[in-house]
Amino acid sequence: MFISVLDIFKIGIGPSSSHTFGPMKAAARFVRELADGDADAVRRIVVHLYGSLSLTGRGHATDRAVMLGLAGLAPETVTQDQIIACERDRGAGKPLELAGLPAIPFDPGTDIVFEPGPPLTGHANGMVFEALDAAGNTLLACTYFSIGGGFVVSEAELAKASGRSPGGEIDVDVPYPFATADEMLAMARASGRGIAEMKRANEEARHGAEKLDRGLDRIATAMNACIDRGLTSEGELPGGLKVKRRAAEIHASLKAGLRANDLPDHRINDWLSVWAMAVNEENAAGCQVVTAPTNGAAGVIPAVIRYYQTRCRGARERDLRDFLLVAAAVGGLIKHNASIAGAEVGCQGEVGSASAMAAAGLCAVLGGNDGQIENAAEIALEHHLGMTCDPVAGLVQVPCIERNAFGAVKAVTAASLALFGDGRHVVSLDQCVETMRQTGLDMQSKYKETSAGGLAVNVIEC
Repeated sequence: MFISVLDIFKIGIGPSSSHTFGPMKAAARFVRELADGDADAVRRIVVHLYGSLSLTGRGHATDRAVMLGLAGLAPETVTQDQIIACERDRGAGKPLELAGLPAIPFDPGTDIVFEPGPPLTGHANGMVFEALDAAGNTLLACTYFSIGGGFVVSEAELAKASGRSPGGEIDVDVPYPFATADEMLAMARASGRGIAEMKRANEEARHGAEKLDRGLDRIATAMNACIDRGLTSEGELPGGLKVKRRAAEIHASLKAGLRANDLPDHRINDWLSVWAMAVNEENAAGCQVVTAPTNGAAGVIPAVIRYYQTRCRGARERDLRDFLLVAAAVGGLIKHNASIAGAEVGCQGEVGSASAMAAAGLCAVLGGNDGQIENAAEIALEHHLGMTCDPVAGLVQVPCIERNAFGAVKAVTAASLALFGDGRHVVSLDQCVETMRQTGLDMQSKYKETSAGGLAVNVIEC
């Protein structure tokens, strides 16, 4: 099993990796498949959204994402000006110019259908793209699933996965093909190489050292830049809840306290919180973030990285590569053996996974051995088990922004507790991941990113 660090961490736009990033990629994929057929006969494209994509898609800007993807724009490179222009053109009734294909009329109000019925078989985030001719006959129909973290699979690819979480797994020979944490630890003992070393060897087998390091540095830079933007941005977040950005104000208060030497012992939690909140406010505003491993959990790992950079003695910039490699190794195991999608297992799979990844990465760069690293990940994940995904109004704002703050604090706590031990512990990471998978199966759908339960139905929208 191999999922690349450059696939676990992807630069894109908010507010959701599964509801925005994924549908945008699916739309672009459909256009590419359409280009291989009788594209000249296409007169209309209709997109049907099912399950969680239908129930919370409006709040997550899924319709906008589909439109942008059909227009040939990519999450990694799209700019706010391009987004505004695309929305303006559709509002003015201008035809949609498909990437490399003839322009066709496209009205998001009628050509993107939020289906009210049950989800498609296989996954909660399903969508069907149809290309029709002038008589309304279907020229091409493709079913895709957005399975979390920006990963998209077709119906056939989902079926081929045989119960495992698909997407991102590459069929490539790597020197250390571990599929479980136990296998990872056994390979480390047998080879005498640490988790970061093994993950690097696997990545270099695919990307080469130079491309890998460029990619890791780009990810770390994007994470830090997102924090910095969030710490200086103010105003109200879009969507109608009238949620005010708070990170800039909290940051100003923390800096004032620092100047006044007002430094109670708990203050580091406030710094962790404000760094995480800064990222997720950027995400909620639809700005550029890094899936880590999802958009809804994008603030946890950047906050813990900032903590390491600014609060840990002996921190080195080059250590961030090992941090990300170890975090991705843990994230890949969770994705392969359970899920990172809130629509599939609740927020335990999003913020819980991010916290486990951050704890493992921090433990590694602080000098933890492989057993301590695995223990740190397990502690962080264990204390997110059962966490529901119940976004108010289908927006990635309440409780998502503050939830990232708590995920970051738990990650640092988990790493610290693991470093006090010797790596031996009662519950293994594999057992915890399997417990999360089973818990997600048992969890009612109303608590899995449908906004049909929890806070979403108990908070009055203003």
